[in-house]
Amino acid sequence: LAHGGRPLADGRRALREYGISGGSTVNGLGRLRGGCAVMAVLLADESTHVNQMLFDALTVLQHRGQDAAGMVTNMGKQLSLRKGNGLVASVFSQESMLQLRGSMGIGHCRYPTAGGSSCAEAQPLYTNYPYGLCISHNGNLTNAHALTLQVEAICRHVNTQSDSELLLNIFSEALSKVRTEGSDSLDSDAIFYACSVVFKKCIGGFAVAILINNVGVVCFRDPLGIRPLMYGQREQPGGLADYAIGSESVGIDTVTDASSRHFELVRDIAPGEAVFFPKGGMPPIARQCVPSARLCPCLFEYVYFARPDSVIDGVPVYEARLRMGTMLANKIQRQLGDAWQEIDVVIPVPDTSRTSALSLAEALDRPYREGFIKNRYIARTFIMPGQAARKKGVRVKLNTIKSEFKGKNVLLVDDSIVRGTTCSEIVQMARDAGAAKVFFSSAAPAVRFPNVYGINIPTKRELIAHGREESEIAGIIGADWVAYQDLDDLKSAVQDINPALAGCTFEASVFDGKYVTGDIGDEYFASQARRKQEKKEEALAAKLSNSVTFLGADGGGNQNACNVRVAGTRPSASAQQQSAECDSLFNKTSGYSVKSNPVDNLAPSVN
Repeated sequence: LAHGGRPLADGRRALREYGISGGSTVNGLGRLRGGCAVMAVLLADESTHVNQMLFDALTVLQHRGQDAAGMVTNMGKQLSLRKGNGLVASVFSQESMLQLRGSMGIGHCRYPTAGGSSCAEAQPLYTNYPYGLCISHNGNLTNAHALTLQVEAICRHVNTQSDSELLLNIFSEALSKVRTEGSDSLDSDAIFYACSVVFKKCIGGFAVAILINNVGVVCFRDPLGIRPLMYGQREQPGGLADYAIGSESVGIDTVTDASSRHFELVRDIAPGEAVFFPKGGMPPIARQCVPSARLCPCLFEYVYFARPDSVIDGVPVYEARLRMGTMLANKIQRQLGDAWQEIDVVIPVPDTSRTSALSLAEALDRPYREGFIKNRYIARTFIMPGQAARKKGVRVKLNTIKSEFKGKNVLLVDDSIVRGTTCSEIVQMARDAGAAKVFFSSAAPAVRFPNVYGINIPTKRELIAHGREESEIAGIIGADWVAYQDLDDLKSAVQDINPALAGCTFEASVFDGKYVTGDIGDEYFASQARRKQEKKEEALAAKLSNSVTFLGADGGGNQNACNVRVAGTRPSASAQQQSAECDSLFNKTSGYSVKSNPVDNLAPSVN
């Protein structure tokens, strides 16, 4: 097979062959997707259902994305898909959960992005050929514009702005080339071939789960391991096992059923590796499709994005954040000399920074106090779309315990300082609560550059630290002084926990401006800005022409819609042919009926 598992002697040459090299897509334009949550579950007993397990796992991984959620399940040859905008609990009703039947399935939580927010962008995405494929994807492809041209050149329609749809089309086209005509059989070599084509053509950070109808689930991770992906198992009789695959170990830890038996974490999927999980609990089959792949994990996962009870690439996130706090304390002492002793109390900005603030307070021998109380029913401002919404959200989200601030010199600890909007509001809240002085520290280095691999840090002008010194930043946010973590200390905080990471190159582009895929430069960002403007103009034109109408379950114009009606000169499609990019697959099988509810494969009609 063309690239699947073929050994390559020259590592540098191999990366170039697989599309990872300096300047290979300078003119390519990636459309930023948020860092999302991917989840998959396969049960050995094919008479059982994964719907509740996927729901629980997605709820636990909700912190990775609050814009949209979805899942697809597979029973026999029937696919049932439900997705929509909103939190997991609001997308899945009791009725829809009962209709999501099957012993294997994949799920997704979506992060707000620079692109559209219609339900067409929600995942899993579906294509019917070959076999019936559904994808959940975390990350961003930096050569998405070039891939769009390639996909359209082979007469495949691109229906959304999502690079996940491009990845799905590339995989499905490759798989269709090696399928056996007139047969439903599919072997692992063909699946790994399709994965290898994806590795060859797609550049960026991606962690992917693809469900193949009535066959199994294949999961793979980009050749640099930027985005996390891992799997666990639960033993079953007869040498079989249940399997759970997720973006974080906490999603796997919490998956259980009525038996209360939990999954045990097996390992992380390696960079450039594909792992195929057959249906029915058979052992997984793994293949390294990019032998020269190397691990460059995203540092921001450990700083902010992951839950503290997760383990990523052998590093417990909680332990890494404790070390970040200790190292930040050392940095403050070095930077300020004796002036640091003015600090009376250490107060974290909830929630992510609590762990680092605790160890920082211990290292400085200062009391740790909770000074901000968080309303847990407000979205995280970092991932709230729109600067105005973020600014307004701070005061609604946090309230002060005034006694912890009044008359004191307060050191506030946050996980990072990105745009600065939240920080300035928090500093002002501390002063309003009576603080004598307010110092601000970040457990991460200064964020000075955009992220292009799946975290919504899109432009330099939005970043408060870009082109500014610490004294300037302190003035802007209203603090007496600001202290940042050193990048080398941050790397050590993660690396020293797991000796296997010694010598690895971290993806730290938001801090140092070095993009590990080698294809990102000024021209890329200029192209990105032009493309973003073009998309705005296209969206405005589409709105004016009213060419696409999103229909809710009641036939109204609800933007959380699940069915799509496209106006045009072509003959109207039947229910079975309507777009699967929103909620329905419209599978029609004897004994089943299509109802107004946007979930497929409803219970057999009862006369």
